[in-house]
Amino acid sequence: MRALIKMKRYWLLFSQAVTVLLAVWFVVATLKPQWLHRRPTLASIVPVFEVSGIGRTEAVQTTSFSHAAKVASPAVVSISTSKAPRRPPHADDPWFRFFFGDSFDRQPQTGLGSGVIVSPMGYILTNNHVVEEADEIEVQLSDGRQALARIIGTDPETDLAVLKIELTDLPVILLGDSDSLEVGDVVLAIGNPFGVGQTVTSGIVSALGRTQLGINTFENFIQTDAAINPGNSGGALVDVNGHLMGINTAIYSRSGGSMGIGFAIPTSTARYVLEAIVRDGSVTRGWLGVEPRQLNPELAQHFGSRRTSGVIITGVLQNGPAAAAGMRPGDVITHVNGQAVRDVAGLLAAVAALKPGEPAEVTVERRDGSQTLRVIPGRRNPNGRSR
Repeated sequence: MRALIKMKRYWLLFSQAVTVLLAVWFVVATLKPQWLHRRPTLASIVPVFEVSGIGRTEAVQTTSFSHAAKVASPAVVSISTSKAPRRPPHADDPWFRFFFGDSFDRQPQTGLGSGVIVSPMGYILTNNHVVEEADEIEVQLSDGRQALARIIGTDPETDLAVLKIELTDLPVILLGDSDSLEVGDVVLAIGNPFGVGQTVTSGIVSALGRTQLGINTFENFIQTDAAINPGNSGGALVDVNGHLMGINTAIYSRSGGSMGIGFAIPTSTARYVLEAIVRDGSVTRGWLGVEPRQLNPELAQHFGSRRTSGVIITGVLQNGPAAAAGMRPGDVITHVNGQAVRDVAGLLAAVAALKPGEPAEVTVERRDGSQTLRVIPGRRNPNGRSR
């Protein structure tokens, strides 16, 4: 009997010891697994390269933009221009030739650029500087076909031009929504750089709404690091779906080649110019006849303005639309037809969008409060400086 009781005690002590050891092992295994020198199991490895869901790493994916290139490239064309050399008025005079020679009888000046077919009727968007003063314009498609183009209209203030060719079965690019672009979006630049043939380069949207670059009168550029080189002017900037987001226009370069800073005119601007030129042959913009400046503390103090930011009018053209509406120097324009105005570029764009002859409302801030003026815009002269 005593032996049985003693065995029960031993068993009880053994079971308690085992229980304590298991508890200790569990705590150590949970909090300090390295003490046990165990190898990590699959369940303890954090999934870094999952195919989908949280933990997905885009860096290990190989993304191809071939679909966008195939969709957009057929509609991008190469443009060759030629311009006859200027002959002096006495070029045929033997004495003139005797003293000055025949150096003025040079070969025609030639140029290269790109363009984008935007209509099955043969309309092509390109840069104005590509075709400016050209005597002959030849367009070559990616399928090898060639045709002479005629200029339908140009808009030097946005550096855009519309051409037309007479060919059938033309590939057409789809105009995208450039206002939906965001910094970091992938874009492709398609064109004919240096005349080597159609080329596709990729990059991202580096910035939006670039202004005050001194390139055009109306500036609202998309900045990209996709390689844009001489000959790309007038070519397409497309998104990953192959939709047109901009017309490649200029680069910042110290060497003449790409340095990763290129500028494209957004499709929102190009669409407006295209429709106006096809419909009317030119682009008609509104005009108020004012001299605006960005408001700063010095100007605010000089004109006694209560505001410290915005667009202040420093001059009003006598007998112009703004003067007729009662606008005067010192007015700070805050809204044009309900659209907020924050800088001079915004005012220029808002006024340009007005239709000449149709009344518009311009809200100004004065010392005695805010007022809304009824203005009848005039037609903007492309060579004029007044807004």
